Amino acid sequence: MNIHLKSPTVSRTRGSWTKLLAATGTAAMLLLAAGQGDAAEVKPIKVDDKSFKCLKDMVKVRHFYVDNLKGNRKATIAVAEKGKGDYPVGSVVQLIPGEVMVKQPKGFNAATHDWEFFELDVAKEGSTIRKRGFVDVVNRFGGNCFACHVKARPEFDLVCEMEHGCDPIPITRRMLAAVQKADPRCAKPDTLTQDDQKALDELGEVLKTMTMPSAPPK
Repeated sequence: MNIHLKSPTVSRTRGSWTKLLAATGTAAMLLLAAGQGDAAEVKPIKVDDKSFKCLKDMVKVRHFYVDNLKGNRKATIAVAEKGKGDYPVGSVVQLIPGEVMVKQPKGFNAATHDWEFFELDVAKEGSTIRKRGFVDVVNRFGGNCFACHVKARPEFDLVCEMEHGCDPIPITRRMLAAVQKADPRCAKPDTLTQDDQKALDELGEVLKTMTMPSAPPK
């Protein structure tokens, strides 16, 4: 699931909220280009706009969602539920609709433990990849995805949760839940409650001042 950039105004309508949802860069969920020479020697998993789906079509583990593009969903779920260990190739880890990380084959990029980070534009029609890469993907707020995730302790495979070693973010579970419910890609989106709307409004204010690291540590 971070950096200074003016956030769009939060609206109480789902359509206007989609703009903010696409721009919400956190942690969740929580992804760039050092090691491209190694990447050329390893055949990557094909990832395109159609690789991503409504969060509700994935598997929820605690407060985030997982899947596997190679069909090995069971193995991905096992690591997620355990809370530590190396994720298998093809794993998809997603905290919010607009950001996702995908595990490429071993040796694809040593710096990121073979994770590829994606920033998405999401709408009723589906997902559009806005940015992708390894150590240099920067979100709409100027936050470098790898710079946050690299702080996770080794046993957590660059996945950030509380107590994993990543920097804390000023976004509550209540705010995250509302963002997840507002995923516009879902065929049958959940109805946002009055409390959800309030949480989104509060998130909009937080995003105006939230900061994230703009580059990975030297």
